[in-house]
Amino acid sequence: MQLVNPMLSTVKTCSKTFRRFIAGIISFALIFLIGTEPILALNDGQQLVLEAWNIVNEGFLNPDKFNEVQWKRLRQQAIEKPITTSDEAYSAIEKMLSPLGDPYTRLLRPDDFVALKGSNIGSEINGIGLQLGARNDDGEIVVIAPLEGSPAADAEIVSGSILLKVDNDSPKRLGLEATASKLRGETGSKVFITIQTPDEQTKELTLERRSVDLRPVRTRRIRNENHTLGYLRITQFSEGVPEKVKEALNELSEKDVEGIVLDLRNNSGGLVSSGLAVADAFLSEKPIVETKNRDEINDPIPADKETLYDGPLVTLVNGGTASASEILAGALQDNHRSLLIGSRTFGKGLIQSLTNLSDGSGLAVTVASYLTPSGRDIQNLGIEPDRYLEIPEPLNPGGPEDRWLQDAELLMEASLDLQDIEGSEKQGIADEDSNHLEDENNI
Repeated sequence: MQLVNPMLSTVKTCSKTFRRFIAGIISFALIFLIGTEPILALNDGQQLVLEAWNIVNEGFLNPDKFNEVQWKRLRQQAIEKPITTSDEAYSAIEKMLSPLGDPYTRLLRPDDFVALKGSNIGSEINGIGLQLGARNDDGEIVVIAPLEGSPAADAEIVSGSILLKVDNDSPKRLGLEATASKLRGETGSKVFITIQTPDEQTKELTLERRSVDLRPVRTRRIRNENHTLGYLRITQFSEGVPEKVKEALNELSEKDVEGIVLDLRNNSGGLVSSGLAVADAFLSEKPIVETKNRDEINDPIPADKETLYDGPLVTLVNGGTASASEILAGALQDNHRSLLIGSRTFGKGLIQSLTNLSDGSGLAVTVASYLTPSGRDIQNLGIEPDRYLEIPEPLNPGGPEDRWLQDAELLMEASLDLQDIEGSEKQGIADEDSNHLEDENNI
């Protein structure tokens, strides 16, 4: 009788089971490795690129553009390349953002970010004093307006001029922020620029940089034989502007002005919150603006009940009136609070958020567009004034030879005279009614 070793059978059975188990694990591991992307350990530069990508991905106004440009693939391409320096990280971010086709969604390198925040605080800048924008249709860098008292203003550079060269570099190739950075510099240094004016003349200019005092709010009283008017000029909407406007309006009210000329010429915008606060000073419980983000049109932002000034108002605008100043101008026009006179405004109806990145640079992202209270989208269209004024446009807004300001004064005076006549007629009718009542009582 043959005996069978039971231990041998058990060992063989376990060995087969073990082999099958190990084979299964190996097969699963191979499938897992083939079916997933490798996990990369990102360095600081790559993490900065990813940080910028996430901010744009979460807030950019036009997410349909992502599919068009293969947005996720752009991220992968950016972080797969070696990034060992800050400059390489910045270049990778700029390359990643470029296909979106929005010149206002852009990286701000640390020095540029500091300069932009400084201008929003409203102190002073060192440079030639050009406020720039980018045209959406062709990417050309254009002059929104020269800053008052700047080298650019002294050189009589006008709104709408195209910047063709800055020290032999192409602004269109450089982009908005890099162009602005090249124009800034130490006082006394010089920069060579080539511009094309709106009437297609090419000019080559060498300008010396200097400190430019932004002085965003300027005011004075205008007196003549018949009326006393106030003049209020706002050149940008920086952080402290609403308080300065409040002080100016209180000062003018103490001087018993009968009407105010509000001058928004060459005001390229600034902080939307400041523009809204100033609109609130002139409007009572009226809609100021509607905003449209990537998901919906939000309810109109209304003005409070209390105003700082509710008297007669005429507003001057031109091609340098842009962004936050167009929000104010559109609200005044749509609510029939003020006539707009001058020329068509610039047409920047987009709103950007400004975010600090982890290394001290910044990221501007277009997150919303805005509509005037009547529902007008002004992007690339601008706002048409109620009355066009004679060209050529005065080059020194608020100066002694400012014909447009003189036209505004005449318009305001005519309006005040008409109010006086209508008031006298109403008073005459009221007196006549009172006399009739006395006659009836005497009968």
